[in-house]
Amino acid sequence: MSKVHVKSGDRVFVLTGDDKGKRGRVLEVLARSGKVIVDGVNIQKKHTRPTQTNPQGGIVEKPGAIDASNVALVCPSCNKPTRVSRQRSENGEVKRHCKRCGKSID
Repeated sequence: MSKVHVKSGDRVFVLTGDDKGKRGRVLEVLARSGKVIVDGVNIQKKHTRPTQTNPQGGIVEKPGAIDASNVALVCPSCNKPTRVSRQRSENGEVKRHCKRCGKSID
């Protein structure tokens, strides 16, 4: 299990792949596999047959997972994609900081 630089709810910028250049919000972080699910990125279509709960059937779209290394966190203060540094405060908690402007993200 590896440490992922983004948390759910963060705004991210996609660096590589078919959705390169898109921005979205992290819906879920899969830390064991090092992947994230981003809203509006890597949309996958699944064809479903009619069931009792869904009598119409049809095509269901849902976002798929992409590797966490392919996204960059968007700093809330400078609104640009950035790398993340971690700094420990006086009371011992670790906070994420923007490498561009140096302000705290958390």
